[in-house]
Amino acid sequence: MKYLLIFLVVLVIFIVSVTLGAHNDQIITFNYLLAQGQFRISTLLAGLFGAGFLLGWAICGLFWLRLRVSLAHAQRKLKRIQAQNEQSTAVTTSPSASRRD
Repeated sequence: MKYLLIFLVVLVIFIVSVTLGAHNDQIITFNYLLAQGQFRISTLLAGLFGAGFLLGWAICGLFWLRLRVSLAHAQRKLKRIQAQNEQSTAVTTSPSASRRD
């Protein structure tokens, strides 16, 4: 259900962008850092939107990857501490069991 809603939102955005792109075929001059170029406004908007979308996914992916690495490190540390805890409880309980015999 969640993926269906996401698909519908993306489809609506795509349809709206195609509709706006079809009606905006004016040529504009776009000055960027090193040079300038003449583009159709619909092509420029689509390109900049796509670049922003990819940049956003890349940044979110980097944060997600950093979080996953941190989680894996914390899980390894937790397992190590649990193993040490089990060893220390086994050492403390075994002498008392041998004293009873």
